[in-house]
Parts: sequence; C-alpha cells; structure tokens
Amino acid sequence: MTASRHERIPSLSPFPEGWYFIASRKTIEKQKLFQKTWLGEPIVVWCDEAGRICVAGAICPHLGSELGPEAGGRVRNGCLVCPFHGFEYDVTGQCVATPFVPAPRTARLKVFETREILGMVFAWKGCGGRPPQWNLPDTPTGTDWSELEFWSVRFPGHPQETTENSVDLGHLRYVHGYNSVNAIGSVSIDGAYLKSCFDFKRTQTIAGIKVFTYDVSAVTHVHGLGYSFVEVHEHEIDMDTRLWVLATPIDDKFVELVLVSQVRRILRPKRPIVGMRFLPSRLRTRLMNKIIMSAEKRDVLQDVVIWGRKHYRPRPLLCRSDGEIGAYRRYCRQFYPDRPE
Repeated sequence: MTASRHERIPSLSPFPEGWYFIASRKTIEKQKLFQKTWLGEPIVVWCDEAGRICVAGAICPHLGSELGPEAGGRVRNGCLVCPFHGFEYDVTGQCVATPFVPAPRTARLKVFETREILGMVFAWKGCGGRPPQWNLPDTPTGTDWSELEFWSVRFPGHPQETTENSVDLGHLRYVHGYNSVNAIGSVSIDGAYLKSCFDFKRTQTIAGIKVFTYDVSAVTHVHGLGYSFVEVHEHEIDMDTRLWVLATPIDDKFVELVLVSQVRRILRPKRPIVGMRFLPSRLRTRLMNKIIMSAEKRDVLQDVVIWGRKHYRPRPLLCRSDGEIGAYRRYCRQFYPDRPE
C-alpha cells in the first residue's frame, strides 16, 4: 500500500529530553502514592516522612509487579512496599527490607532526578538515560504573592508545538484577538534557555460588554520544552502576574498541558478594578488570579483545537510576519540528541 503524503512527512520524536512536570507537592502529600504514565513510562510518586519526594519506575525489579496503589502498592514508614512479595524501597530507590531475607543490594528502582519550584515538582528525562544536561531556574523571589492556581488539559499534541507559541506572535493577534502585539528586541538563546519579550493589549469583556483594556508587557523564559515561565506586568492597574505553561508528553500521542498562575498582592491599584473596588486586598488578589486563569484557559482551549489537529512541518513556509519561529526551531534541535540534523 502506498503511504499517504502526510505519512511520508517526518514527525517529531515524541519525548524530547528535558525537565517535565510531575505534580504539585500538595498533590503528592495528599495522595501518599500515585501512579501515572509520564513520557511513555509508568511511574510512581511518593514522599517520605522527611518530605523527600521520589519519582521512580512503577515496576518492581524483583518479579515485575506494578507498584502503584491500584495494584496494591502502599507507602509504609516512608518506603514503597511492593504488593507481590513485600520488598520495601526507600526514596533513593534502594531495596532496604524484605519479609523473608536480607534486602538484596542489587534490587533498585529506576529513579528520576527531581527539582522543586514553589511546590511544583519536576523530573528529568534524558535521551538514552543521560543525566541532566542543564538545570531549571532558581525559585522566583518576592513576597505577597497569591497561592498557585492550577488547571490542566489533555489532547493530542507535542511539547515543541505548544512551546512554539511563545515566539509565534502572529497567532496572538489572529487566534486570540490581542491588539498592538509588538516584539521587544529579538529572541535570545543561551544553551537550553530561550527568552522572548513582547507587549500587547487585550480587552476584557463580560456578557459581551467591554469592561477593561489590559496594557501588558510579558517576558517569557523557556527552559527546554517542558518548562515555560512568563512574567507579566499590567501597566494600567500596576499588576504583576506569573504564569507557568508546563507541557508534558503522556505517551507518543497525547500531551498534558498544565497552567499555573500567581498574582502579586494588589494593594493600591492605579485605577479601579470593576467589581473589586471595596474588597480587601487579599480577596481582590485571589479573585484576580481566578479571572486571569479563566482568560488563560480560554486561550489554551482555542489553541487545543489547532494543536490537536495540526501536522508538523519540518520545513515550514515561513514569511516575514512569522518572526522568530526559525530561531526557535534551531533551538529545539538540542533536545533530540539521538536524531541526525
């Protein structure tokens, strides 16, 4: 059978190496132990009594039992207990006890290196098992920020395609209806770090009525294809917002995109915020964070319709208005070290 034209087009490798989101610390501590598919691998995640988090392969090296809670795995005294023969593993992945004989030294789980930023837990997945090739950024500093607001969605996609939106300013106008979108300088690249800056305006409407026009400056920090951090300043209110866009492959088809937002406490807004003028500042900040997340969710769902159906073009027909997409594509090559140029 002759392959279709689309099938002959090279596709992206599904799992570019990098740091990818696992879960929030709150979720890990609440669930005690959970299993998920992460970059095509079944993993288990748990936390010991000292607060140390382990992300490990979900298969026991003894006789191959699954270790997740649905198979009967559990955490006891900070160790993961296999439901099949009771082998116990500490957060380093080492087997430390069995019910019958001394723990075999060779019994170890496959453990992934982790990093934590403001209670968000990430793990490294290297090509061919390579150790981390770069570090995630330091935890953002500052006081009086709201709690993190989380939202996630799953769809057919790829983290390179989703992260490309950080430099695709044209789609901000056409898909999302932003106004006066302007790049500030050029995209800068330093190893696995990419930075882009742009300004835009956006009109907020409620029930079809124009409520407010946001005048925004945004700085996007990309550290690999699983971690994008956007610093946003709104000039009319004098409001600072943080947004994380965390794209993680589930398998070779689906990706989970997690949005995380945070707003700096709004003490004395430069102009009144409709419906919030007399609210206490902490409540005003919390409500504004939810409004911002609602707007970001709307944008992402508009993108999902496209991401879930688009076909990767290795040689796109770029035009002048496409800006830095070419530079971004060259930046992405480093995350596929096992592929020829």
